[in-house]
Amino acid sequence: MNDKDDTNSISAISDEAVQAKTGKEWPEWFALLDAAGAAAMSHKEIVAYLNQEHGVGPWWQQMVAVTYEQARGLRDKHEMPEGYQISRSKTIAAPVGTLYDAWQNEATRQSWLPDAPLTIRKATENKTLRITWGDGETSVDVSFYPKGEQKTQVTVQHSKLADADAAEQMKAYWAEKLAGLQEAMKR
Repeated sequence: MNDKDDTNSISAISDEAVQAKTGKEWPEWFALLDAAGAAAMSHKEIVAYLNQEHGVGPWWQQMVAVTYEQARGLRDKHEMPEGYQISRSKTIAAPVGTLYDAWQNEATRQSWLPDAPLTIRKATENKTLRITWGDGETSVDVSFYPKGEQKTQVTVQHSKLADADAAEQMKAYWAEKLAGLQEAMKR
């Protein structure tokens, strides 16, 4: 498989986009990182190399490092240093306060997320919720982004998942539950 094929299946970011922001396309980054011995480096070392040797900005350091690690089989999809992490997002026709309440109010939450094993640790009204999932091991962060008065994007990020299978299961779970939230808002 060539480097171009590696990035097509791993990164949603095109060669053109990465070149516009970093000055190099994916195959160029892969060749540079291979030559630098990045396959034997830790993620932190790869990021430091990108910063110190190539002046890559913080967000792009992470993107280039993670894409390289995934392409070279050093990191699974959704894998993070502290386990696996997924996110799901849905824009729903409802005001931000209504959607926030649908999460915050336990009775309302039961209508679309029944028997969900969660404890809200921290809440910033109409902005974010920090949740401990019922397994006591994983975390769920929910963010609310108003898209006008009657539309809101809800993003769920589930972190510290045990493995790739758990990540895929929770990705499907949250897609289903956000669709249920959307239906609940129509009632």
